[in-house]
Amino acid sequence: MPKLYEYFGLIVLFYSNEHQPIHVHGKFQNKENKAEFIIVDGKIVDIKYSSVRGKDPLDNNEMNKFKAVVENFKDDIVQKWIDFFLLNKEIKAEKITQKIK
Repeated sequence: MPKLYEYFGLIVLFYSNEHQPIHVHGKFQNKENKAEFIIVDGKIVDIKYSSVRGKDPLDNNEMNKFKAVVENFKDDIVQKWIDFFLLNKEIKAEKITQKIK
């Protein structure tokens, strides 16, 4: 379970047995959502957010944090997916300590 980011208690991660399409999970306590990247011709054209089966969804505050991280680090997230799942590189978690605007 490679953790990508920690942002004021919210954890953004991949599960180690993930599947296509490229997506990340946002977890806070026992709540969780995911963000799926829609990529066309190598460019991110959309991000779709959804709930995770069997998990309570993030509350509005945590969902806003999740969206801020995903939208600000989207290119980095896609690169980390490629690095981890295709190139078998280790991923180092980053702790974000500044508020994202």
